[in-house]
Amino acid sequence: MKKSIHPDYDYVVFRDTSCNRTFRIRSTCKSSQTIVWDDGKTYPLINLDISSASHPTYTGEKRKTQSEGRVAQFNKRFGERSLKR
Repeated sequence: MKKSIHPDYDYVVFRDTSCNRTFRIRSTCKSSQTIVWDDGKTYPLINLDISSASHPTYTGEKRKTQSEGRVAQFNKRFGERSLKR
């Protein structure tokens, strides 16, 4: 590899602000904010709106809301008709 053409690849802490969960991985992201991690070292901090810890696809909430929506849609269409008989 050529020197000085690649970005620095080091540990960074990401915080999911929707569920306040943090995780440390290696990345090329830069940040002016820092945080002290469990090992006592200071790392750059990147705040995220959503991650796999809070995303509905990974938490399983997406399927539940889809099925509830389908039941509500069915009752909206056909619920009144069955009551008139």
